[in-house]
Amino acid sequence: MRSERLIVDMISCSAHGMCAELLPERVSLDDWGYPVIDAAPLDPELVGLARIAVQSCPKLALRLQREPARAPARARR
Repeated sequence: MRSERLIVDMISCSAHGMCAELLPERVSLDDWGYPVIDAAPLDPELVGLARIAVQSCPKLALRLQREPARAPARARR
């Protein structure tokens, strides 16, 4: 199963804060209004909301990154 993470390009970001408004479950704002992103993989029910946040970013600084699928761990003997 592939997972997705939300990441932000801090150079492009201009602290509009829309990402935190649209996805408060994973994005908070620091004292200057810049996003602080929870680095954990997104829960499946949040992926749709994350896509809306990415599309709504006025500076295109937010994106989703797909993580490669991991092979099941082998049983240790």
